[in-house]
Amino acid sequence: MEEKNNAQGTLEEINLEEGFTILKIQNETSGNQVVIREINSSYIQFHLCLKGSSKFNFNNGLYSLNVDEETTLLLYNPERDLPINLELGPKTWLISILISIKKFHSLFSMEADYIHFLSEENRGKKYYTNTPITPAMAVVLSQIMNYNLNSSVKTLYLKGKAYELISLYFNKPEEADLEQCPFLLDEDNVRRIRKAKDIIIARMTEPPTLQELADEIGLNLKKLKEGFKQIYGDSVYSFLFDYKMEYARKMLDSGEHNVNEVGLKVGYSTASHFISAFKKKYGTTPKKYTSAPSN
Repeated sequence: MEEKNNAQGTLEEINLEEGFTILKIQNETSGNQVVIREINSSYIQFHLCLKGSSKFNFNNGLYSLNVDEETTLLLYNPERDLPINLELGPKTWLISILISIKKFHSLFSMEADYIHFLSEENRGKKYYTNTPITPAMAVVLSQIMNYNLNSSVKTLYLKGKAYELISLYFNKPEEADLEQCPFLLDEDNVRRIRKAKDIIIARMTEPPTLQELADEIGLNLKKLKEGFKQIYGDSVYSFLFDYKMEYARKMLDSGEHNVNEVGLKVGYSTASHFISAFKKKYGTTPKKYTSAPSN
């Protein structure tokens, strides 16, 4: 593992194997920072913003692409190098996965047509796309950013998480699904669904019922359920459960709260209910999690 500092932006580079690398990029300050790294045209780039905002500059700043909180940017251009020239906003965390097209193609060799830019028709063409991060992806990203493991198994663990992340990324609805679901082409509907997500997060200790939520955002119940599933890849309450558990895990990591306090902050009236929920999500109790050796 190699850690660099480029104009104050922290870049930790983890080489998993030849042609397969994870970058952990962080700006913990209140100002903008810059990260620069060379990448040649043989690589596919997955950039996933956990929090904050970032901007990728290309052609000496002639054009740029934003990656905001809870969104991803996939980049591939076989005709020219796409070096990272990244402006990180304040308090921004970004995970990037760099994988050579040769290795990537081997992962999907039997299903190449499933991935648009691997199909015979599109091979050799550039491919840029922005998509939202699903709750399942957010969990894996947090696990990559924060893990408690012996150094001897870190690379193996992170390689498995990188594969899991790629699988979840391509498990999302494809463009064909958008044609079958015109709901998502309506920006107003998408805005309402995102508002629903913000509401349940803000009120996670006492979330509204689905009908109350639908009424508040001005959609019928069916559209709320279908739209939320399409955008975030999960039902409303499954999304909320994942969010609450991840929020709880981060509070436990901080060491500033005990188990009872964390449980109350995420909406569990008794410690036993919180412990049961945490174990269901992470396979261990909060106490055992906090006592695990740190990285």
